[in-house]
Amino acid sequence: MRLWLVRHAATAVPPGICYGASDIPADPLATAEAARRLDAALPERFGWRVSSLSRARQLAQALQERRPSLTAPAVDADLSELDFGTWERRPWGDVPRTELDAWAADFADYRPGGGESVRMLLHRVRRALRATVANDAGHQVWITHAGVIRAVRYTLQWGGTAVPQVAEDWPREAPALGQWVCIELPATREDWDLP
Repeated sequence: MRLWLVRHAATAVPPGICYGASDIPADPLATAEAARRLDAALPERFGWRVSSLSRARQLAQALQERRPSLTAPAVDADLSELDFGTWERRPWGDVPRTELDAWAADFADYRPGGGESVRMLLHRVRRALRATVANDAGHQVWITHAGVIRAVRYTLQWGGTAVPQVAEDWPREAPALGQWVCIELPATREDWDLP
C-alpha cells in the first residue's frame, strides 16, 4: 500500500506565526497550482481522506475540479493539525520562553497553549492509519498538515506505541506547502506494530 501524504498549499499567514488548528484558508492560486501538480503525479485510482480544516479541503476541491469523476474524500478530523491552544495565531516570538521550555521538558505530554499534546496527535493519527490499513489497499491519499505527516513518519520509524521523549526525536522534515511525499506502508497493522 502506498500512502501519499500531501500538505495543503500556502496560506496568507506571515512567517513566524504559530497556527495549527486555526481554520485559516489557503491561497487560491497556490492551491490551484498544487492541485495541478498533484493531478499530474497521482495514479488514476486511489482512496482518499482530507483534514477537516479548510486549507486542506480547498486542495481536495481543486483536485476534484480537475478530476470530476473522483468521489468525494472522507473528511477526517484526525488528519487536522496540532492544536496549539492559546498560542494559535500568535508570533512564535511572543510565546513565553518558560512555556517553550516546559514543552521541551515534557515533549510528549505538554499541551502547548493548553491545546493538544504530541501524544494526543499521535493517538489520532494512528487511529487514521488503522482505518486506512483496515479499509483500503493500493494507493491512498491524505491531504493534511506538516504535524500529521511528521506523526506518520515518527510512527513508521519507532513503532505504533512509541512517543518521543525529547523534541530531538520528532521528525524535522515535512513536505513544503503544496508538496507531498509518497511512502510504502506495511501491508497489515501487525507488520508495523500498530495496535
